[in-house]
Amino acid sequence: MAPKNRMGSGVAAALRRVLGFLAVSAACGVLAASLVVPGVAAAGIAVSNLIILFNNLPAELTVASPSQSTRVLSADGKPIATFYAENRVKVGLDQMSPYVKDAIVAIEDARFYKHAGVDPQGILRALTSNLTGGGRQGASTLTQQYVTNVVNESLLSADRGDQVILSGQKSLGDKLREVKLAIELEKKYTKDQILEGYLNIVFFNPHAYGIEAASRYFFSTTAKDLTLPQAALLAGLVNSPSFYDPAVHPENSLKRRNQVLAAMLSQDRITQAEHDAAVATGVVLKITPGKQGCAAAEMAPYFCDYVSHLILNNPAYGAGAADRERKLYRGGLTITTTLDSTLQAAAQAQVDATAGANPDKWGASLVSIAPGTGKILAMAQNTVFLPEPGKFDTQLNFNVDSKDANGNDLNGAGGFQPGSTMKPFTFAEWLNEGKSLTATVDASRRAYPLDFPWKSSCGKVLGAYSTEQKNAGLGAADDLQNYEEGITAPCPSTTGSSTPLTRQPSRRPPNWISAASRKWWTPWGSTAAWITPR
Repeated sequence: MAPKNRMGSGVAAALRRVLGFLAVSAACGVLAASLVVPGVAAAGIAVSNLIILFNNLPAELTVASPSQSTRVLSADGKPIATFYAENRVKVGLDQMSPYVKDAIVAIEDARFYKHAGVDPQGILRALTSNLTGGGRQGASTLTQQYVTNVVNESLLSADRGDQVILSGQKSLGDKLREVKLAIELEKKYTKDQILEGYLNIVFFNPHAYGIEAASRYFFSTTAKDLTLPQAALLAGLVNSPSFYDPAVHPENSLKRRNQVLAAMLSQDRITQAEHDAAVATGVVLKITPGKQGCAAAEMAPYFCDYVSHLILNNPAYGAGAADRERKLYRGGLTITTTLDSTLQAAAQAQVDATAGANPDKWGASLVSIAPGTGKILAMAQNTVFLPEPGKFDTQLNFNVDSKDANGNDLNGAGGFQPGSTMKPFTFAEWLNEGKSLTATVDASRRAYPLDFPWKSSCGKVLGAYSTEQKNAGLGAADDLQNYEEGITAPCPSTTGSSTPLTRQPSRRPPNWISAASRKWWTPWGSTAAWITPR
């Protein structure tokens, strides 16, 4: 009985394949007919309803520019940092190697330049192979794949990633909608425009979206300079980026690359000699990982952080926080800052030398501003953004306030006690008010209780110098003590004696030093960057 059962099962399976083939072929016939004769009057209610459904599907597809990386540059054009949600650099078709254009068409859609968005021959070929056990094949054209990528990219950009439908999850309705949109897309755009759009949007790797980013990531080159073996490898990768990842599965990648090369040869896109030379090469990678955000900045990570917060806090770049974040990470901006890379290098060397080896984690920071314009030319501190052995790491920016004037976060430490750095500013204001260089200042006062009427433009002064209040448990410090005994009498203003303004209670943590108080060299009138879209 067993052989007969197996025979019966085989017959049943074959019958199911045939019936499935006939059913889907009928649907394909309808679609093919709708391509040639959209108004065809089909016999049968089911077929008629299918045509009505197809014709009523949406035909408009908004092809927006895909998510692109934002670049932050110094005033002299040096790269500071890159921001991206998807590492992508959009390039024109003329900036892509002819090899990669031929390779992707050869392996993904050989009839790309012959069909009108949907390829009935390709559908029938794939159905025949899939239903008769000849191997699983896809039937989506490059145009259909582009439609899917455009739809998914628009969902991701709108923070609706949960609505993304992958190829293996599509229903019949999803496929019909894809077909309709592909047909309409071909009416609006040329084949080269569609191919360019596809190569710029397609996913190659979590670190590389689009052919330019993929070229830089896998081979440290540009899309324009891809060799034939490199182009064939990348073209083969899009079918299954994980399975054909050359860094993880080089054997799979090599086999797929050679499959692409064979397809190119059979379609007369390369010569036999080119094919043989390319097949003879191994998989040679030169991976350059993408660097994203201020933690990976080429220079001035804390200035980069300051600039990013200025954008994220500014309604000019979006009504809400999510809109502004989307603009920064997906908008493809070019942010040209006021930073001078030469001055920045000097400033960084200075703050790094201030505390030396720094086992006790002393902090030093420095900002340079152009007089008269407020342009920030350098912003440095002697810490690192991410943990490193033997380094003082913090992501707090010593150079800026903790919040801006509107209460928005700036990721700043909030300022420190300025020490003697305050004296030139105090003296300048003294002269500005018409006081004499030889005037006498009473610096003998030693107690400044909690209710002392400070004149401070920087906000409320916290703390007090009062031994009496300290003894009463009110949280004050002892009366001020001079470094040398006897210097408590009135003295000339030029001696730099201790006035109330220079002796404000400290807000700095222990073991931190600061080159200057940010209150004086990061005025809100300063300029950090000019921003332009790419």
